[in-house]
Amino acid sequence: MQSLEIKGGLKLKGEVEISGSKNSALPLIALTILSNREVQLENVPNVVDIKTLTKLLQMLGAEAQFGGTENNILKIDSKNINKTVATYDIVKTMRASILVLGPLLARFGHCDVSLPGGCAIGARPVDLHLKALEQMGATIEIEDGYVKARAENGLIGADIFFEKKTVTGTENIVMAAALARGKTRLFNCALEPEVVQTCEALKDAGVKITGIGTETIEVEGTDRELLNIEKIRVIPDRIEAGTYLVAGAITNSEITITNSESNHIGAIIDKLVEMGFSFHIKDDRITIIPALKIKPVEIITAEYPLFPTDMQAQFVALATQSNGTSVIEERLFENRFMHVSELNRLGADIKISHNRVSIHGGRELHGADMMATDLRASSALVLAGLVAKGTSRVHRIYHLDRGYQNLEKKFLGLGANIKRIKGIL
Repeated sequence: MQSLEIKGGLKLKGEVEISGSKNSALPLIALTILSNREVQLENVPNVVDIKTLTKLLQMLGAEAQFGGTENNILKIDSKNINKTVATYDIVKTMRASILVLGPLLARFGHCDVSLPGGCAIGARPVDLHLKALEQMGATIEIEDGYVKARAENGLIGADIFFEKKTVTGTENIVMAAALARGKTRLFNCALEPEVVQTCEALKDAGVKITGIGTETIEVEGTDRELLNIEKIRVIPDRIEAGTYLVAGAITNSEITITNSESNHIGAIIDKLVEMGFSFHIKDDRITIIPALKIKPVEIITAEYPLFPTDMQAQFVALATQSNGTSVIEERLFENRFMHVSELNRLGADIKISHNRVSIHGGRELHGADMMATDLRASSALVLAGLVAKGTSRVHRIYHLDRGYQNLEKKFLGLGANIKRIKGIL
């Protein structure tokens, strides 16, 4: 098992290129199930989650091949898929595997998909996916840990209202609706850029779809006729972009991120401005300018376009360097403060009360061993290690490898003292 060793206290400088969005690439990989030809995905992040879902499609009978300088081009040919069972062995490692449910059912009329696993940050039930598919005429049974879905005569368009916003639910049902018979109207849809890209890919493939980027999406299905999908370039990863901006902020350094979409991270930039930082933004380049004094902040996580839950842990780490007390409230997941006890090991003063943390800033952090518990918590521990005096070690970094491409290489390029070592935990 590997760990990251970080010697903190250094200023950062330079540029870092943001990789493609993991959370956009995953539904696009599932989308290839609906294609009548090979699909080329570009700007795909070379991370474990991508390899996991690609392996799942290969197990179903698809052909897949990585290429490009850093394996950032993924070609998938799903024409000859001949299996419709997504087994537990592969699905258990990643919740996003549920994204194959809608496309498989829409194309073949039947599939068995294991209930998913993944990060332990709280309940993310698939009930909303299943209820929507039942409204489209499917019969759903949960048996032996598998979702057994049947719609032998194809899915039928329906009016579907999501009881709460769901990113993967919106993506799953939009993909299912693309091959359904008739019109599907989805209400209370998620607005995330990753959802928008999935919808735009369907539109580019000839699907009649309206309301992209709004809470109401209408899809006219093809009645099981496969789609003409060719080439898609994955959007930049807004969470990785936010993470590196916070790296600049926590070390109070001027750094530049490239290949970024500033309009996707408006809520993150706004909070950094509140904390005293400023920015130069031009095209796909964003430069963070150090603050004269890092101010405390109040944050409530919410669905896009508000502050993302996937940046909560990083801002908890940043708030330890502020001059005052910050309050961050987590409203999306009930078990997403596991990084707090690890940050306190460095000397932070953070208190948890239900779904809220109070971070009393201004305390000097000192290096220590820390245990990663989930993907975004892992990045928060790395950020804290950058500013802590002495040496920190972040263990169980396989969480990081799920979502960050070349993390230590990118930080080394910014001047951090960081290396991957064989871990003992």
